[in-house]
Amino acid sequence: MRELFLLEPETDEAGWQERALCAQTDPEAFFPEKGGSTREAKKVCLTCEVRDECLESALMNDERFGIWGGLSERERRKLKKRAV
Repeated sequence: MRELFLLEPETDEAGWQERALCAQTDPEAFFPEKGGSTREAKKVCLTCEVRDECLESALMNDERFGIWGGLSERERRKLKKRAV
């Protein structure tokens, strides 16, 4: 069984969002239409320094839409199931 390790929360919760590469990119890439490509968003996430914080936030807040931490909603759901 795999364990999901969550990072310690930052003192400034929104601090990581200001450093996120997606904040400097077209937000529509991170919220594609159903069946749309997630490739460009995931490519941005690969090199983002706050990818882990982003994914942790999405998991903690049960984000249902968009690419967060390089994962789609479906991929995040699978990750949560494996962690249980």
